[in-house]
Amino acid sequence: MKRRTLFTGLAGTALGLSLAGAAAAQEYTFRLHHLLGARAPAQTEMLEPWARQVEENSGGQVKIEIFPAMTLGGRPPELVQQARDGVVDLIWTVNGYTPGLFPRTEVMELPTVFKNDPKAANLALFDMFESDLKDDYKGLEVMFLHVHAGQAIQMVDKEVRTPADLAGTKLRIPTRTGAWVIEALGASPIGMPVPELPPALQKKVVDGALIPFEIIPPLAIQDQTQYQIELFDEERLGTTTFQVSMNGDRWAGLPDDIKKAFKDASGRDWWGHVGEVWRGTDDFGIKLATDAGNTHIILTEEETQAFRDAMAPVVDHWVADVSGSGIDGAALVEKARKLVADNASSK
Repeated sequence: MKRRTLFTGLAGTALGLSLAGAAAAQEYTFRLHHLLGARAPAQTEMLEPWARQVEENSGGQVKIEIFPAMTLGGRPPELVQQARDGVVDLIWTVNGYTPGLFPRTEVMELPTVFKNDPKAANLALFDMFESDLKDDYKGLEVMFLHVHAGQAIQMVDKEVRTPADLAGTKLRIPTRTGAWVIEALGASPIGMPVPELPPALQKKVVDGALIPFEIIPPLAIQDQTQYQIELFDEERLGTTTFQVSMNGDRWAGLPDDIKKAFKDASGRDWWGHVGEVWRGTDDFGIKLATDAGNTHIILTEEETQAFRDAMAPVVDHWVADVSGSGIDGAALVEKARKLVADNASSK
């Protein structure tokens, strides 16, 4: 009997220690909120691998729970404020959904600054962040920034080969820099978060969209459009910047080892890898569209130059706009272009 009692006691102690160890192993739980569905490549190819790496780096002390498709409430333009207010711990969102809030980072969105290489753009963002961009992110701790493969033109039923072909059309845009591009090309910009695009295309609220090919599979854009248009050599009409950021107060309260787990998963190599992910998902998206019978138009060098000429004033517009806020926009453009060139990957 004594032996049985001793055994039971030891077993209970072991179980208690095991449960305590399990509890200690996940001391820090974070909720990551974003706008797209759980099957979107942004989650499966980027957010999930990143979260798992943070968890592994922490030795199991961190658990990141991902909440897609705005399941914690609100609309996509509210994500930045949700993070700043501490409603959620982490967000992935489009910077441009809050126009003018991240003015310095907009430099990478500009046509002729971003051309066709998301990896080079992401590495340039990394190289500029501490010295040039960090002031945009008050109340947030940035894990990483990235762009997508760039703005292509996707049209419901109109073939586009010249800027004149866009005259009088209405196109969805994601950012204010995108709006300036559309206006320079003679079209009318219609702002909306990307989840609202499919019904807008179906109802002809818009004639098309300035958007990458990556979004085709998760939103079935191939069913709502006939034409996918890009410039020569995969050049695009600018791009969009995104962020994965944490509430600043939550970050400040973390111990150094947990901070290190996040930062080690979010280093320069990761920023570059994210560019490769978005290049790959964009290639997959356009193949899905052409397999469905859509027409993929790649403009010639001469046709592309006509678009470059039409968009050239957009850069000057942005420089003048941010300079009014005391930001040296011209210097940022020069530095961004140099860093994109320095980081250019072989294509």
